[in-house]
Amino acid sequence: MPRYTGLINKYRDRLPVHDDTRIISLGEGNTPLIRLQNIPRLLGKDVDIYVKYEGLNPTGSFKDRGMTMAVTKAVEAGSHAIICASTGNTSAAAAAYAARAEITAFVLIPDGKIALGKLAQAMIYGAVVIQIKGNFDDGMRLVKEVAQKAPVTIVNSINPYRLQGQKTAAFEVVEELGFAPDFHCIPVGNAGNITAYWMGYSEYHASGIIHQRPRMVGYQASGAAPFLRGKMVDNPETVATAIRIGHPQSWDQAWKVREESNGWFDECSDEEILAAQKLLCEKEGIFCEPASAASLAGAMRDIQTAKIPEGSRIVCTLTGNGLKDPDVALKQCRTPLVSIEATLDQVQRAIVERLR
Repeated sequence: MPRYTGLINKYRDRLPVHDDTRIISLGEGNTPLIRLQNIPRLLGKDVDIYVKYEGLNPTGSFKDRGMTMAVTKAVEAGSHAIICASTGNTSAAAAAYAARAEITAFVLIPDGKIALGKLAQAMIYGAVVIQIKGNFDDGMRLVKEVAQKAPVTIVNSINPYRLQGQKTAAFEVVEELGFAPDFHCIPVGNAGNITAYWMGYSEYHASGIIHQRPRMVGYQASGAAPFLRGKMVDNPETVATAIRIGHPQSWDQAWKVREESNGWFDECSDEEILAAQKLLCEKEGIFCEPASAASLAGAMRDIQTAKIPEGSRIVCTLTGNGLKDPDVALKQCRTPLVSIEATLDQVQRAIVERLR
């Protein structure tokens, strides 16, 4: 079997690259599709739930799928610098792929609204990090304005090559299952990923690889839910910082996905999101960042209400690794650390007390 060298090489015939294109890759893609064993039993429903664990991409999120394409095409076009606005994951991916390509990355992040793990990534990869006194939507506006005046390539999801890379996750789901799921549940912030998955499923459907496409279901945090409000939200707030976006850049495309797939949007409270994150850790051993857990939180609720019927096969995308935001995870841990003397007696006593 040939060595896996990243999603562009694997899906070259379905991506806009040429034989002589210099591929900028970190071996992204090929992430696990994990069948949940314990949570469906807790729900008491006859459903198959799989999670697409995108947190095992090189920089810990699904953004790597789009960034390998965006940076590859930027380099091919002769660009020496890229720029993005980010709540964290995009900045980490942009910085890493820019380092790989030996070009400069400029990232605009919101002041005080970025998980520390993501900030550390962008900085250690060598990006020029610009912290603005505003939110993601302010950063996105500035990035668009700067790109009109400076020789930089935007690598946010308004860059069409981003979605080309991200659509490959749908290919992987189909190849592993042998079919498309009945429902694909996904967190929605900027709405590029739900658009990209639908592109992927639609391509495989048009090619006859699958005979039906899933219903696409997008879940937003209640404090950042423009698709539920039917209009943009100016001051979004949520613990799920990765989807703390009030002005989605793929607004029109996402509405079209909902219509074409006969899917829906819904919202989850921060409490529901954090509970799902913790449940996934404790019952399945899978650690995702808060925003990722919105897909499972919403899916579990819709399974319980039979909006997603029994007998369904469901895929939930987990967009980022839990290590991105350890502070939020630690706040959920109610059991304190056990501090004892380094003796056998003390260790045995601590174990016995825990097993009672």
